[in-house]
Amino acid sequence: MSSRIERVLEHMKGRGLSQMLVSDPKSIWYLTGVDVEPHERLFCLLIRENGKHVFFLNRLYNVKDTGFEEVWFSDTDDSIGMMADRVDGKVPLGIDKEWKAGFLIPLMERCPGLRTVLASDCVDDCRAVKDETEILLMKEASRINDEVNTLAAEYIREGMTEKEVAAFIDQAFLDRGCSGNSFSTIVSFGANAADPHHEPDDTRVREGDCVLIDMGCVWNRYCSDMTRTFFFRKADSFQTKIHDLVREANEKAESIIRPGVRFCEIDAAARDLITEAGYGEYFNHRLGHFIGQTDHEKGDVSSANERTAEPGMIFSIEPGIYLPGQFGVRVEDLVIVTEDGCELLNRADKHWRIIGQ
Repeated sequence: MSSRIERVLEHMKGRGLSQMLVSDPKSIWYLTGVDVEPHERLFCLLIRENGKHVFFLNRLYNVKDTGFEEVWFSDTDDSIGMMADRVDGKVPLGIDKEWKAGFLIPLMERCPGLRTVLASDCVDDCRAVKDETEILLMKEASRINDEVNTLAAEYIREGMTEKEVAAFIDQAFLDRGCSGNSFSTIVSFGANAADPHHEPDDTRVREGDCVLIDMGCVWNRYCSDMTRTFFFRKADSFQTKIHDLVREANEKAESIIRPGVRFCEIDAAARDLITEAGYGEYFNHRLGHFIGQTDHEKGDVSSANERTAEPGMIFSIEPGIYLPGQFGVRVEDLVIVTEDGCELLNRADKHWRIIGQ
């Protein structure tokens, strides 16, 4: 954990910051190993360049021996005042994007002239590059995802509803020791798949429907995410053509991933292929997002992102084509950037397949 804090301090130095308040509970766990869900209460770690870091902790939290200076308070204490006493009001203070205005504004009022700076990237950029332990956890989460996706495809039968299939997936994650889903499972039949974020409902699967399943689990705090699209009992040539195009866009983007490649170039590799085929307007979202302790972490694979890939980064590659009133296809993998390319975390076959036979 200390090495992670040192990396954050290096980022802070590059931003000209000598102090920063970290309030995102997942970032605090990442830096300290302290796991607290604060709900409405104050919970912060003050990181300082002199190494004298301070934990602000409510007495309701079951936390012991953090190794930092600990400032304890109860619900009726002046916790903001305690914080104001330890913040240097003469130099800029980095602020986490997650911190509530209900805490930030009172602190600024108690420290007249304090200049605050949005500094989440100091932590987020560190979290974006996974270490060996994190990579192993995310590989296992993706292995479980592959396994359950295969089982779900085999489970679907005539007349089943989207809700029934989603419930099967959710329970299968729990049966394998996961703590739950990394996001609400998406199961879409037929025309419902033209909505990228369709919520499973009572729609029943019919012959000729596409079956889009977007799913993810949480394994020891770390997330997985994948999408596969099948066809129930039969598929026409147009459906399979669209599926092949989306899969090829997915594979094209993955083929150019390596350190130093810009994320906008990765996005363009998939998007240009779909656009040249005449379906650009139906690919209406970015190509991918970063992932770790949450399904969507800071960072994306989009036309607006000029940053370059680095070894240890893990993100999704998920092109899609969504044809209103007809059907939709999305093919999604997680990839990890290696020293000379990338490695797919998902192994499940991406080619179109007939299920429900």
